[in-house]
Amino acid sequence: MSLCSGIKPDGGRCKAQATRGSQFCIGHDPDQADARRRRASKGGKRGGRGRPQAELADIKRRLLELTDAVLDGSQNRASAAVASQLLNSVIRVVSVELKVREVDELDARLQELESLLERQSERGGYGKT
Repeated sequence: MSLCSGIKPDGGRCKAQATRGSQFCIGHDPDQADARRRRASKGGKRGGRGRPQAELADIKRRLLELTDAVLDGSQNRASAAVASQLLNSVIRVVSVELKVREVDELDARLQELESLLERQSERGGYGKT
C-alpha cells in the first residue's frame, strides 16, 4: 500500500497509508467527506444534558445521600421512596439515550461501509485496484 497523498493542516504530507483503491487515507479521501462531517457533528451532540457517566455518578451520589438520610432519620421514608423512584426513572432515560446513541453510531458506520462497498464494486469489485 502507498502513503496518503493528503496534506496536513501544517502543510506536511500525511504519513498514513492510503486505503485500497485510493490515493488517500480515510481522513483525506474526498469521497469520505460527508462521513467525516457526520462523525464530527456528533461530537457536540453526545450526552444531551451531560455525559451519561457523569449523570449516573450524580444519581448514585444522590441515592447514597438519600439512603443515609433515611437511615439517620433526617429524611421521611415516604418522600425518600418517591425520590428514589424518580431517580430510577432518570437512570432508565439515560439508559435509553445510550442505546439510541449506540444505534445511531452503528447506523452511521454501516452506511459508511455500504458506501465503501458500493464504490469498490463500481471500480471493478472488492480487492481490485
